[in-house]
Amino acid sequence: MPRDKTLSHIKVNKAIREEFLEKGFKDASIRSIGVRAGMTSAGLYRHYADKEAMFDGLVEPLIADIRRWTTNHTNKKYSLVDEQAETSELFGETFIDMIREVILPRRDEFKLLMTCSAGTKYENFIHEYARENQKEFLEAVQYLKNKGYPAMDIDEEELHMLLSAYLTACFEPIIHDCHEDKIDKYLNTIQEFFMPGWLRIMGIN
Repeated sequence: MPRDKTLSHIKVNKAIREEFLEKGFKDASIRSIGVRAGMTSAGLYRHYADKEAMFDGLVEPLIADIRRWTTNHTNKKYSLVDEQAETSELFGETFIDMIREVILPRRDEFKLLMTCSAGTKYENFIHEYARENQKEFLEAVQYLKNKGYPAMDIDEEELHMLLSAYLTACFEPIIHDCHEDKIDKYLNTIQEFFMPGWLRIMGIN
């Protein structure tokens, strides 16, 4: 992409981000985005096909990185269990690390996903993500049982409630625009509160 178009695209994305954060997807308008970007609607369509494509362009890279981190994290944990690693090593990396490494550097995009996505295919993202993690967690519990760990029996509904509470607690400080220092403090508190419970469910002392 030529340099002038690259700069124009950056300006367009900034205008789109501001519009969606202020108004949400449903109330955002192409005309208003054009005003923010200093170009006509026709000019915007040279960058994106429609409003849905604009929203996709902002949040999809973040979603891809969240899913990539989650997959890599899960694979690493299975490998550590197979290697009979110490508990401290097994839980050296947690979901909190994903928030710090992947989500916090893209706070605006995450807020779009969580609070401004009504009317898009992402409006149930957090529910779907919890369901995905619920399935993986139950598989992990069974895997640990097969490896001789005294993991607890927990049903899907019970686990869904716990995961939803955990994810909500982790995401709230970001959604409410807390300062970075406070977010770090709150995430540490959440970790200390929830981790003993997760370890108990998985039969790890």
